[in-house]
Amino acid sequence: MRVSDFDYELPADLIAQHPARERAASRLLHLDREGEIRDLRFSDLEGLVDERDTLVVNDTRVIKARLFGQKPTGGQVEIFVERIVSPTEALALMRSGHAPKAGTEVLIGEARATVEGREGELYRVRFSADVGDVLERYGNVPLPPYITHRPEAEDAERYQTVYAEQPGAVAAPTAGLHFDRPMLERLKKRGARIASLTLHVGFGTFQPLRAETVEAHRMHRERYSIPDETLQALAGRRVLAVGTTSLRALEAAAATGATSGDTDLFIYPGYELQMVDRLLTNFHLPKSTLFMLVCAFAGRDNILRAYRHAVESHYRFFSYGDAMLIER
Repeated sequence: MRVSDFDYELPADLIAQHPARERAASRLLHLDREGEIRDLRFSDLEGLVDERDTLVVNDTRVIKARLFGQKPTGGQVEIFVERIVSPTEALALMRSGHAPKAGTEVLIGEARATVEGREGELYRVRFSADVGDVLERYGNVPLPPYITHRPEAEDAERYQTVYAEQPGAVAAPTAGLHFDRPMLERLKKRGARIASLTLHVGFGTFQPLRAETVEAHRMHRERYSIPDETLQALAGRRVLAVGTTSLRALEAAAATGATSGDTDLFIYPGYELQMVDRLLTNFHLPKSTLFMLVCAFAGRDNILRAYRHAVESHYRFFSYGDAMLIER
């Protein structure tokens, strides 16, 4: 399969730059298993969920992963922390006028970061203080590159789910951004179970595919963990994955038998899904691995037709955009 087979036309003005006024105020496109499309409100999800369903949410928490500092010589440096590997070490992308060499120091406020070496596309960086403390004090919310404004106070709250607990993601599991606590309580009253897992979204979620064919692409690795009580909550019930990250963690566990670890699972058309019956997700970038995942879930032609409808109906796209419920 060619990557170009997963392209579609998207007017730039449909890329949401800010979240909806209220979390649950977004629109919801429903694509059922017969391929029928319905235009709904996100609040209508309550009528589509009942005691047969377990919703699986990703409780990862977005860290303030983007740091700006300077070398002692005055050169500006951007450090994008991809993964914290010890209290004082992290793997990070770095951007500066010249590629940083081992031993390069970067001053970030009262903290100091020292480059220890390269590991593939990433740099191993040692900080003079606890990495989490440095990020919390000096870091910025790592908004996706298609959101053009600098992070604001609104983003610190709204680019985070209400159930985020486990710090470690550099991008939000965006399907979960639509839920507020009252809606979660109403779903529980309808008899639905809500279970959680953790998958820390990595920088690779925004990386374009460099290969011309889908099969030649190699996925980035992401850490995940699924508690036993979540697996028990799935037995005998319809599984509704809230977001592609929840789906990917469940399918990684099904494929390997491991309920925690790193996964580089790449789901594209032809992959045999085992765990998930329904998928709640946002609209994804053209030619992206996430767009290929939803095509694997519901069929490429179905998804392309639904996306054309979404464009014609002026749905809002990407992280701060509207939602889609897909029946397998």
